[in-house]
Amino acid sequence: METNLAYELEQREETIGGKVVMMASPSLNHNFVAGNIYRLFGDYLDKRPCTPFSDNTKVVLADDERYIPDMMVVCDPKKFGDNCVNGAPDLVVEVLSPGTAHNDRGHKKDAYEKYGVREYWIVSPGDRIVEQYVSEGGRFVLRGVYAQYPKYMLDEMKEAERAAVVTEFQCSLFDDLTIRLDDVFKRVT
Repeated sequence: METNLAYELEQREETIGGKVVMMASPSLNHNFVAGNIYRLFGDYLDKRPCTPFSDNTKVVLADDERYIPDMMVVCDPKKFGDNCVNGAPDLVVEVLSPGTAHNDRGHKKDAYEKYGVREYWIVSPGDRIVEQYVSEGGRFVLRGVYAQYPKYMLDEMKEAERAAVVTEFQCSLFDDLTIRLDDVFKRVT
């Protein structure tokens, strides 16, 4: 079946290490997770000085490093350009896809560290895991790996094991912002 579109979708691309990389359309689970995280920060930051940005907002770290994070928070309005954020966001979240995982864990993570991102999350919808990196002395340190266990695993655990399961964590930028894994992975199948 052939469809004639009255418009063409804008192609999404990033510049990673000086190379233009085309971005595929994200999966539904990817969109659920990115949207859930944006909503958490949007609600929390309402009437506060920092601004959350959802997917489709470009961040320019350098001429050869131009990314479209799945979610970011910027606390310095001087970094707002006409169509992008110029300089390091305070928080960046990348939701893994099969085609992006290598760059999100490698070159992009290194660039975010180099240019001064204060907190970086790598989120795996398939594994239901959040890795939280926090900048200490200009280097990312893994603060925690947080996993949402499936019900069947929780049912097999002893009571003491279930009680020890971490179901939430703190954002390092905001002392009173607790992130619940159930909220991050809501609607993920």
